[in-house]
Amino acid sequence: MDDRMQKRPEQRIFHIDVNSAYLSWSAIRMLSEPGAVDLREIPAIVGGNQQTRHGIVLAKSILAKSYGIVTGEPVAAALRKCKTLTIVSPDHDYYRKMSQQLMEYLADFCPEIEQVSVDECFMDVTSVWKRYQSLEEAALRIKDGVHAAFGFTVNIGISDKKVLAKMASDFEKPNRIHTLYSWEVEQKLWPLPLEQLYMCGKSSACQMHKLGIETIGDLARTDLKIISVNFKSHGKRLWEYANGIDDTCVHTQPSKAKGIGNSTTLPKDVLTCEDAYRVLHRLAAKVSSRLRAGHFLAGVVCIEIKYATFQSVSHQQAFQTPSADEDAVFQLACQLFDELWNKQAIRLLGIRTSKLTDETQPVQMTIFDLERDCKERKKQQQLEQAVDAICKKYGQDAVKRGI
Repeated sequence: MDDRMQKRPEQRIFHIDVNSAYLSWSAIRMLSEPGAVDLREIPAIVGGNQQTRHGIVLAKSILAKSYGIVTGEPVAAALRKCKTLTIVSPDHDYYRKMSQQLMEYLADFCPEIEQVSVDECFMDVTSVWKRYQSLEEAALRIKDGVHAAFGFTVNIGISDKKVLAKMASDFEKPNRIHTLYSWEVEQKLWPLPLEQLYMCGKSSACQMHKLGIETIGDLARTDLKIISVNFKSHGKRLWEYANGIDDTCVHTQPSKAKGIGNSTTLPKDVLTCEDAYRVLHRLAAKVSSRLRAGHFLAGVVCIEIKYATFQSVSHQQAFQTPSADEDAVFQLACQLFDELWNKQAIRLLGIRTSKLTDETQPVQMTIFDLERDCKERKKQQQLEQAVDAICKKYGQDAVKRGI
């Protein structure tokens, strides 16, 4: 179906982009070790090797940028600009892990997410943003929540068009929220240099400069026939972007998740099992809700604990029968917690489920399952479906179960 036919009226879209993702994630990984220095606060880059001076700059700190270091230049050139530059090698496995955790966290705010790279995504908040006082307040909740949960920052662009949301998130960085609606294009977008237009590379910009086109506004006001003759279909697309024309929608990909989970960094260290149970109860509610939303049953539950010393431990156990039941997830998580916790102060708690199966697939039942009353099970399922529907419409906090 054509994107124009799929487009919903008055759509509202966020573009969420991690600030200097590789550098931020490498910094967080290193800060888990005692005495480590935050790469984001010194001249530092990710990429290449300091001994061999080979490779290119993949990400840079703000202080490294102040030396004139740019993404994509050779490491050797960066070292000539800053003799004291700290270089760390990329860890793509860790980056994928951080990306997955971020997307799982964002899905709790709104499941309509289109991930476009390891560190950025679009989110269609059309149906959920009115839970908040404004779109900006919703974006602020996400931005501050990501920082509190993970320790890195994001930029969020807000618009009624995907391409404008993308460009809005590229405005002033880091840790910022910007709007760029269709009616703000002339004021906010047109004065910018042509090179800042999305998808406009150096070659296209150079050729357009020869036609006297210097700003995005110059391109927007140029006759489309002239642009099409000189730059073919790519020129037409750039002209449309310059005029804020983009009817594409956020395309949520079907989940092929191997696991679903949630974790939370606690505002203060947890010292008692009772407080831990309360946190686990909230996490179990989120995880089970996402399982049901994806039409999954979980075969295994895993509990993760990160202590105040930054030591991380985990413990897992299989269900007798795969389940998406909140009480079942919570009870097994508490059992695993009791077996794992060493009484030290807890900084982070997490629940993760794995070995997912489609809820429509037949499962092997135990004698205990057979003894349960079928009407009772059906009644419990209907209750959970009703709660999920309420939470989807009015927010995750609309219904809270007693612990």
